[in-house]
Amino acid sequence: MAEYSMTAAENVMDENKDLLEKWLTFWLDGQLYGSAIVHVEQIVSMMPITEVPEYPPYAKGVINIRGAIVPLIDLRLRIGKAESEYTDQTCIIICRIDDNPIGFIADAVDAVMTITPEMISSPPKMGEDGSARYLTGIARIAAEDGEKLVLCLDTTKVLLDNELDLLAQNT
Repeated sequence: MAEYSMTAAENVMDENKDLLEKWLTFWLDGQLYGSAIVHVEQIVSMMPITEVPEYPPYAKGVINIRGAIVPLIDLRLRIGKAESEYTDQTCIIICRIDDNPIGFIADAVDAVMTITPEMISSPPKMGEDGSARYLTGIARIAAEDGEKLVLCLDTTKVLLDNELDLLAQNT
């Protein structure tokens, strides 16, 4: 029988199962969204963006993070919201998708929350819209003033494979 050896990431996740229930929540156009913390590498303030010719409109360009060139996606534009000016609250959430770092621009970070599977309902089915690809559910979170709804995104699916390939080629 072949011996199975866990990777370092699997070992960390096995020892920290509660990480699977941690979500980074952030604001986009007045709505609270969340991303599983296991996909998030870091959060950075806005910085100068280098535009790249022929990038799609939602891809704002690239940034340099400690020597790594990171494509930058404006999440508002990617999910069909109106563009907004960046403020001192605007931030970049760096995630890793297929070994590629990708920066997602959000209006503001809210918190790291525990969201268990029991708290997440399936998203409504609205025909063949693109959100079904990356919206994994809607979490109901108890709050001081009632209940907050968090739209749960799978950041690994916000970009299609061909879009990810295009961005990776240009970095």
